[in-house]
Amino acid sequence: MGLLERIREGEVLLSDGAVGTYLQGKGLAIGDAPETWNLSHPDVVRQMAADYFAAGSDLMATNSFGGNSFRLGHQGLEEHLEEVNQTAAALARSAAPEGGLVMGSIGPTGEFLEPLGSVSPGEMYEAFSRQMEALVIGGADAFCIETMTALDEAALAVKAAATLGLPVLATMTFDIGPKGFATSMGVTVETAAEGLAEAGADVIGSNCGSGIEQMVEIARALGKASQLPLIIQSNAGLPELEDGVAVYKELPEHMASHCAELVEAGAGIIGGCCGTTPQHIEAMAEVIK
Repeated sequence: MGLLERIREGEVLLSDGAVGTYLQGKGLAIGDAPETWNLSHPDVVRQMAADYFAAGSDLMATNSFGGNSFRLGHQGLEEHLEEVNQTAAALARSAAPEGGLVMGSIGPTGEFLEPLGSVSPGEMYEAFSRQMEALVIGGADAFCIETMTALDEAALAVKAAATLGLPVLATMTFDIGPKGFATSMGVTVETAAEGLAEAGADVIGSNCGSGIEQMVEIARALGKASQLPLIIQSNAGLPELEDGVAVYKELPEHMASHCAELVEAGAGIIGGCCGTTPQHIEAMAEVIK
């Protein structure tokens, strides 16, 4: 049974925790591109997927968040885009148990569309399509377009994904402000819900930017704004700097204690973002399963 069918049957699926946090714990230097480890440290990337699946994850995101041509270009790796993304998906697939699903992770390009920036809609659409096609070849079961702040960019990514025949998940990052929750580009929860659905997303939601308690509020707002199932992936709290390093301090048990509230708000998929670990996912699994 596929991802969407499982959600429609009432199953609450558990996604993975943070990819960057895991790899940094294995030696990835802060500021270095995690995607390079698909080629230089494949055994670590494969073990990461195995550890999250063992902790209870039903879905594992590929190590491809920054795997688009713009971001890889800044690293001098654009010519390796297909290899980086295909390998990201293949490594996660190789660690998946029976029934385990692989989500192709698609992050922002880091660029602005015209007229705010210099990138045309066609160029950005092509960048997303190229990355997504490589992820499909590698074995992705779905796409997770995540951590978006600009609706026009998110919509282009969703539209590109929708042509490839796999389920499309799309999340945006919201912060609390004077007028409620909105992205750093000023996109409200309500506008995001409408725009992502109109672009063709099957599942919408939020990730990053917030700890679990604030994410519960965001989930409730999304649930009121849309009838689509939700995917919610919160940070392990807000980062605190210790010796120049961002530390996330929400404990696994604390995050797990709010899972029921996320389900009540309409979450069909729950997981973690920055600072979360296999231990966080294991605690959530004990509640959800």
